[in-house]
Amino acid sequence: MTFYGVRGSTPCSCDSNRRYGGNTSCVVIESEGRDPILLDLGTGLRFFGLTQPRDGTFRGSALVSHLHWDHVQGIPFFAPMLAEGARLDIYAPIQASGTLADAVRTFIQPPYFPVSLDSLPGTFDFHEVERDVIDLDGAKVTVAPVPHCGSTVGYRIDCDGVSVAYVSDHQQPGEGATEVSAEVLELCQGVDLLIHDAQYTPEEFSTRSDWGHCTVAYAVEVAARSGARRLAMFHHDPSHGDEQIDVLLDEARAMAVGRGIDEVIAAAEGLTISFDTTGS
Repeated sequence: MTFYGVRGSTPCSCDSNRRYGGNTSCVVIESEGRDPILLDLGTGLRFFGLTQPRDGTFRGSALVSHLHWDHVQGIPFFAPMLAEGARLDIYAPIQASGTLADAVRTFIQPPYFPVSLDSLPGTFDFHEVERDVIDLDGAKVTVAPVPHCGSTVGYRIDCDGVSVAYVSDHQQPGEGATEVSAEVLELCQGVDLLIHDAQYTPEEFSTRSDWGHCTVAYAVEVAARSGARRLAMFHHDPSHGDEQIDVLLDEARAMAVGRGIDEVIAAAEGLTISFDTTGS
């Protein structure tokens, strides 16, 4: 599994965040003999595209948490889809009005973008999800609603004895809150890795409590209460430079002591995590 984009809200590449990176949400799970599974399609998607064939043979599935710009802005810049024959299946939440396909086509067309989605040579197939279990070539994908601003879901992927939960944007219910929705806890229960929103400090949250995100402490709370073995702090705030994320990581690790979490990391562009699927 490789992180290609780890930021929230807006891309923000600059010298101060060189180590963690400035591209928005995109994580890719790859296993031998299977098509890749993409978690969100932010600006990091372009860099994943540079590693893939551009001859029309690309096949993949994208699990999109929601349609905010930072999670879908990479779609028209994904080079493999510029070749006829390429195919990407996009799974995303049911929209409040209209279809998922119509929603995506709305922002990938003039005047918002120079060309329309349908003018791209590759084929996009859309699948609306909310509370579903999907089979992707032997990988079991569980979908559940996540509190955020607008229609949002989280995903759990179980494959070859390994489990990963992806909860990129998660509204903390209040300052200092520890309540977690039953559906989120079930989604993350006992996973080998939880990738979770960790955007704010407590001070930032106090002035942005309804912006749809959470504190680092709340991310640790979700991991501990769900029994996740490892937590990856994700969706870093664009104002947080490398040194501040280092500080937040140290704080999260201190909070996790004695709470059953084996490891806490801060997601960074280019970081690859490999899992032992042999059972040894």
